[in-house]
Amino acid sequence: MPEISTKPYLLRAIYEWCTDNGYTPYLAVMVDAQTRVPREFVKNGEIVLNISFTATNGLKMDNTLISFNARFGGVSREISVPVENVVAIYARENGQGMAFEVSPLPARDGDTSTSKDEEAVSPALTAVPSPGNEAGANTVSSTDENNDPEPPKKGGRPTLTRIK
Repeated sequence: MPEISTKPYLLRAIYEWCTDNGYTPYLAVMVDAQTRVPREFVKNGEIVLNISFTATNGLKMDNTLISFNARFGGVSREISVPVENVVAIYARENGQGMAFEVSPLPARDGDTSTSKDEEAVSPALTAVPSPGNEAGANTVSSTDENNDPEPPKKGGRPTLTRIK
């Protein structure tokens, strides 16, 4: 019998931690053909979704699929995300959460081209130093580890903070 993935359990745990602490849980998702999201909000093959209680209706997080209804531009949309496509879950207010490795899906038969919108790009992660460790925070980017990324801009998209 194959072992059940820990990912859906960790997603539910971080979601619960966010809500218990009054934070807004955000879900970063790699978009593919099995992901039902408003395509006009997809950037670089990824979408970030607010999955807080006030932003969703009928949120269901099971072991293979996350589904809910949410409003985009005042229009209610049905959202469906395979758990395997979740890149990260984090709190909007402080960036604390968890990131996951998501491998790009292989090309389907007859599909040899990949549009720029369908390429998977992992978000930049920031390591938080543990108490007593005064070293500066490290920035990790799976897209280009050799170049130093630009410092985060104020008022922009939140970054995920990885806790060791």
